[in-house]
Amino acid sequence: MSDQIKFIDFTYMNAQVRAAMLQQFENVFDSQWYILGDRVKQFEKIYADANEVKHCVGVANGLDALTLCLKALDIKEGDEIIVPSNTYIASWLAVSCVGATPVPVEPNENTYNISPEKIKAAITKKTKVIMPVHLYGQACEMDEIMKIAEENNLYVVEDNAQAQGSSYNGKLTGSFGHINATSFYPGKNLGAYGDAGAVTTNDDALADKIKVLRNYGSQKKYFNEIKGVNSRLDELQAAFLSIKINYLAEWNAERNSVAKWYNEKLSSIKNISIPQLANGATSNYHLYVIRTEKRDALTEHLTKNGIGSLIHYPVPPHLQEAYRELDFKKGDFPIAEKIAETCLSLPIYPGIKKEEVDKVISIISDFK
Repeated sequence: MSDQIKFIDFTYMNAQVRAAMLQQFENVFDSQWYILGDRVKQFEKIYADANEVKHCVGVANGLDALTLCLKALDIKEGDEIIVPSNTYIASWLAVSCVGATPVPVEPNENTYNISPEKIKAAITKKTKVIMPVHLYGQACEMDEIMKIAEENNLYVVEDNAQAQGSSYNGKLTGSFGHINATSFYPGKNLGAYGDAGAVTTNDDALADKIKVLRNYGSQKKYFNEIKGVNSRLDELQAAFLSIKINYLAEWNAERNSVAKWYNEKLSSIKNISIPQLANGATSNYHLYVIRTEKRDALTEHLTKNGIGSLIHYPVPPHLQEAYRELDFKKGDFPIAEKIAETCLSLPIYPGIKKEEVDKVISIISDFK
């Protein structure tokens, strides 16, 4: 066993798909058609079927997917979007990209996901959308969130970038909301070999609108009916993803096995909090996030012993310099801040060996 355990390692996954990927590259290369061709259409159908929705529209990346969802719903300046206080900043940036205002709502401290009960208190006359983020791979409590949205005549846009294959009460994430976004960034459970993303929906009109928006606002070349953008999933990434999606269930199962092993061994270690699932929720364990008051010291201890780790995320969006105009200050969202100060992501990926996981656990056990 190597003395160096990476935070993430693609070696095992790449080996499984290498031959097929090289063949796909040759096929796309020789086709001489590289943008919005048959391979994109094929992947969109595959991904829609896999997610049990009517439509998938491939776009350039996850942030664009979120932004185009809001554009398709005609969200504009003056509108308010409910977002988690505890999330990656992309969720907030999408709101800003359409001129709307992010309204942060605190998470459940145990699951890290937005609290349905706290959503209710944040709704105003300006609220148009609830944007739940299935953080670290665990499904949000979507039945409750959809009920709140229906009672208040609000749209729901799921940020499903981290939770491909996860479910709530048997229903897949990315299939609850009116229109939803995902990312195929290389580190995601279903990752491309470059940037890529997609929108999912059961609404025919919204799907058609996304197709126009992603392509300069055009259905027919050189004729532009609306002001769109250039955000298209390319043929090569679509071809790659069409292969990798066949492995997603297997890879997610491997992540769950690793998470179960971590849970069993870390639950008895003093001053370490392990992730908890909400009733009815599953997780694809995109990340395995523990919490400790001695996070920085533990990170240093792991590094010294050849263990990779990362912090997701060290600064919550409301304290980022980019959002200084909202006048939030430290203490405004204490749960998000506490998570940011104490969270640490451990190595978890298909192909990590049990003895490597045992070593991570052992090094943590030795930490004082």
